[in-house]
Amino acid sequence: MDNWLAALILGIVEGVTEFLPISSTGHLLLAEHWLPIDSPFLRSDLFTVIIQPAAVVAVLLLFWKRLVGLARNWREPQSRDYTLKLAAGFTLTVLGGYLLKESGMRLPKTIAPIALATLLGGVLFLLVERWLKNHKPGTEVTWWIALAVAGGQLLAAAFPGLSRSGSTILLALAMGLARPQATEFSFMLGLPTLMAAAVKELMDFHETPSGFDIDWSLVLIGSIASAVTAFLSVKWLLRFVQSHTFNGFGWYRIIVGGAILLFAW
Repeated sequence: MDNWLAALILGIVEGVTEFLPISSTGHLLLAEHWLPIDSPFLRSDLFTVIIQPAAVVAVLLLFWKRLVGLARNWREPQSRDYTLKLAAGFTLTVLGGYLLKESGMRLPKTIAPIALATLLGGVLFLLVERWLKNHKPGTEVTWWIALAVAGGQLLAAAFPGLSRSGSTILLALAMGLARPQATEFSFMLGLPTLMAAAVKELMDFHETPSGFDIDWSLVLIGSIASAVTAFLSVKWLLRFVQSHTFNGFGWYRIIVGGAILLFAW
């Protein structure tokens, strides 16, 4: 397979799955496993992390009014409280991520753990949605919810296939937050998190070269594909959660996770 085509496919997969609750890491690892990719750069975690900022920038275009509003209304208690919760969640994620990396944690490249995490996340979505039928969700992001969402990001970092957006949205829903607010807070916290991860990965690459060079033409192709598909995916999801549950994502994860396990077996 031509490297440019592989970069395009990986960029599309990254953009579609980064913010949808179906695991970008899991889908990218599966794509890398099955696609005939010759480039060690495209198979590395570095390529994935470098093209993530493109998806982040695309999502910023959808949230820029919300961010500007928080900045302009900083003196208002509601805006200041929301911003401080985002800052606390980001700080906890950075500290936890640093400890995970220092412990020598590496993402598994085998299929089974990814499939199991994907399937388990689907089951949890169905269970949480069933529980929500008998409970009236709230619209306020409490401090406990903010910290739980940060913890969800760390769980996703440790278990690829669990999904960053999936785990964070799940925990927010389980703690009583309504779907639109849970989705928004998950995305807002993900913006600085993904950007910081890209910067850290680039710093590590320059300090300890991995035996291959960064092909910036492939980065450009992957970034454009990631940005366009991320923008469309997030715009669609923000409208979708206004009147739909996450049951569809739950069944999707169960089907995909089960099919992967069956195929691997």
